[in-house]
Amino acid sequence: MPDVGEGLTEAEILKWYVKPGDTVTDGQVVCEVETAKAAVELPIPFDGVVHEIRFPEGETVDVGTAIISVDTTPGAPDEVPATAAVPASAAPAEAAPEPPAEPAKRQAVLVGYGVSEASTVRRARRTQGTVPDRPKGRPAAEVNGHGASTSNGFNAPAGDRPLAKPPVRKLAKDLGIDLSAVVPSGPDGTVTREDVHAALALASSEPVMDVAPAAPVAPETVAESGVRETRTPIKGVRKATAQAMVASAFTAPHVTEFVTFDITRTMKLVQELKLDPAFAGRKVSPLLLVAKALLVAIRRNPEVNATWDEAGQEIVRKEYVNLGIAAATPRGLIVPNIKDAHAKTLPELATALGELVATAREGKTSPAQMQGGTVTITNVGVFGVDTGTPILNPGESAILAFGAVKDMPWVHKGKVKVRKVTTLALSFDHRVVDGELGSKVLADVAALLEQPKRLLTWA
Repeated sequence: MPDVGEGLTEAEILKWYVKPGDTVTDGQVVCEVETAKAAVELPIPFDGVVHEIRFPEGETVDVGTAIISVDTTPGAPDEVPATAAVPASAAPAEAAPEPPAEPAKRQAVLVGYGVSEASTVRRARRTQGTVPDRPKGRPAAEVNGHGASTSNGFNAPAGDRPLAKPPVRKLAKDLGIDLSAVVPSGPDGTVTREDVHAALALASSEPVMDVAPAAPVAPETVAESGVRETRTPIKGVRKATAQAMVASAFTAPHVTEFVTFDITRTMKLVQELKLDPAFAGRKVSPLLLVAKALLVAIRRNPEVNATWDEAGQEIVRKEYVNLGIAAATPRGLIVPNIKDAHAKTLPELATALGELVATAREGKTSPAQMQGGTVTITNVGVFGVDTGTPILNPGESAILAFGAVKDMPWVHKGKVKVRKVTTLALSFDHRVVDGELGSKVLADVAALLEQPKRLLTWA
């Protein structure tokens, strides 16, 4: 299981596209996994025949764990494969002379993720009676977290570095446990979570609770018998969203301001643009003009497009706008962003927005599309909600909530008339954006949407 994002530690297997016995080629997509950020398709870095599927669909697997094995030499005589790594503990007392070095060959890696410096695998040496023949059917290659081929699904340790998966290393670091002093109990001398907790208990002379993860509880079906609770495991996108929102809410001091205004002219302009040849084949919606109004307001007030750097104790202003659009999907809330939205014309922005929404609904948003956002819009109006107090997307300093558009009595040109009215809410990080700047940005967006034809001059 590779790290398909930045620092991810686990992923859920959503779907296998192959089964044991299937022939696969280098670069062929064999499964789809869901990380904490998105659903991603994984290619295989080998030619061969699938020998074993290690985990079923729905299983959550740690990064670095072998999930599939492929026989790269089907039908070959049973012998130690050239790509198999020999554990250091199996080194013989006397070894035969090393065979002549073979020309360098292309190392099979998981397409798109590169080769780790520590994952170089050398040709196994022939030994005298110390390395048993490979049993029939044993796979010649297994995909691990670095895309390298090993004999046990893990990278061989460098020097005396103990074997442990990334989550276990992080646990040991957090608890202050030296992995080299932990007695391993896992396969091939791998340190497990239980080993780390046992070492902690030994160091503190206190008993440790059983930390073995509980089996996932399948959602219960409400029946006539009267089931009163349904439990759903929190994982993938929902788990990541929950962690990010908690971190944001209790790290950045949020302030939210509101403005209610007449958006009738914007709604009329939307209908006009739908008939404009320049927007043929593009989706035109009120959200498009709200996005454009926010981009114009940011151009006039660039200090709002910034982030707080805690480590450097600096405010970092971004000279570009990657506009995030919060999207509700069956897998949970995601926030992909339109790269360099500030440089796009209105028709280009309409195209980018339509593609972003369609990709999100299909569940095909990539991790790269959700990284690097600078400011976000959340459209709660589609649910009939007037507005809300949105939580900042981590790493950003402002988020705009667009509420429902409703027919309401409104004073227009000195008379009370039925007009289209909506409410915007702007949440911002008060460390970066003070009340004056936040108020100016929100008022600017509202003013542009009250007189939206001015947006066309910025198109």
